[in-house]
Amino acid sequence: MDPNDRHKNQRKFIAARKAEGLNLGLSKMANATSTHDFMQLSRLSRWHVESDCMARALAMVIEAQARLPMAQFWGGGQTASSDGQFFPATRQGEALNPINAKYGREPGLKAYTHVTDQYAPFATQVIPATVNEALYILDGLLMNEAGRKIKEQYADTGGFTDMVFATTSLLGYLFHPRIRDLASKRLHVFDTRSVPKELKGLTGDRIRETTIIANWPDVLRCIATMLSGHLLRKLAARPRQHDLALALREIGRVERTLFIIEWLLNTEMQRRANIGLNKGGAHHALKGALRIGRQGEIRDRTTEGRHFRIAGLNLLTAIIIFWNTKQLGIAVAQRQKAGLDCSPDLLAHISPLGWAHILPTGEYRWRIKRP
Repeated sequence: MDPNDRHKNQRKFIAARKAEGLNLGLSKMANATSTHDFMQLSRLSRWHVESDCMARALAMVIEAQARLPMAQFWGGGQTASSDGQFFPATRQGEALNPINAKYGREPGLKAYTHVTDQYAPFATQVIPATVNEALYILDGLLMNEAGRKIKEQYADTGGFTDMVFATTSLLGYLFHPRIRDLASKRLHVFDTRSVPKELKGLTGDRIRETTIIANWPDVLRCIATMLSGHLLRKLAARPRQHDLALALREIGRVERTLFIIEWLLNTEMQRRANIGLNKGGAHHALKGALRIGRQGEIRDRTTEGRHFRIAGLNLLTAIIIFWNTKQLGIAVAQRQKAGLDCSPDLLAHISPLGWAHILPTGEYRWRIKRP
C-alpha cells in the first residue's frame, strides 16, 4: 500500500478486517457503517490485504501485548498450547469433509491455533476436520518469531504421535501432550532382557538402535529442512516403512518413554499442561462469541477465502486480548495507587478473554479527522 494512502485507508482496513473477523462479510459491514460502501471495502480487501500483511499485523499485536506489564503475571511467553476448533460450513468446497467421526455429517473445517501462556494466539491454520492435528504442531511453532521463542509445547490427545515427539525434541522443544489413553501405552527400552519381571507388562517393542544410527545423517538433514519449511506432513505422507520415518519413529519412542515416566512422577508438569490447555479452550470460547455473522458458519468455498476468514478472526481476537490486557493493567495500577492489595498470585489467575463489555453488533461510526 502506498504510504501516502495509509492513513486514508486505515479506517477502511479496520472495517474490512472486522467484516472478516466477525464473519459478517463486506456487504453487511458496508450497511453497518455510513463512511464506507461495499465497493471501497471490496477494492481494499482485494488489492491490499494479503497473507503477509495479516501475518505482520498479528505479529505486531502479539509483540505489543507481550510488552504490557499485566501480561508478565501470566507467563514469559515461552510455553504454548495448541488445539483445533471446529467451524461448521453449509457448502461443500476445497478440503471440506462431508462426514467425520467426531462431528457427524455436518460439513466443516477446523482452525488449529497456537496460544502462548500470555493468551496470545500467535499462529492459526485452516485444516480439514478429519486430519490428524499432530501434523500441524511444528508448522505453527516454526511459522513466526513468537513460535520460535516457545520452549514447552502442550497439546491434546489429537496432537500426539511418535514422529512429533521425535521432531520437537530434535528441534529443542519440550513436548508435553495430554494422552487420553495413557494406560494403554507401552514403554520402550533398548534391551528387553534388562527389564524387571514386574515391569514386563508395561514394556513394548525393543528400540532399534541400529536404525537410528544408520539413518542419523538423514535425520539431521530432515531437521535442518524443517527449520526452513514445512516437512512433517510430507514425511507423514511417505510409506510407513521408509527408512527416515522408521528412524524418527524409534527416536519418538525414546522421547515418549522418557515423557511418560516424567509425567507420572511430576505433578507440576501435569498442572502446567492442564493450565496451558485450559487457556486454549477458553480462547476458543472467545472466538465462538465473535463469530456472529452467517449463523457462525464459514461459507467461503475456496481455501484462500477460508484462510482470510479465520486469519481475520484470529487477528481480531488478538486485538481484543491486547485491549483487555492493557485495561486490566490500568485497573491494577489504580488499585495499587489507592493502596489496595493486588497480590501477584491472584493476578496470575485473571484472564484477558472476557467479552461481556464488547458489543460486536450495531452501527460503526468512525471519527473523521478534518485537515
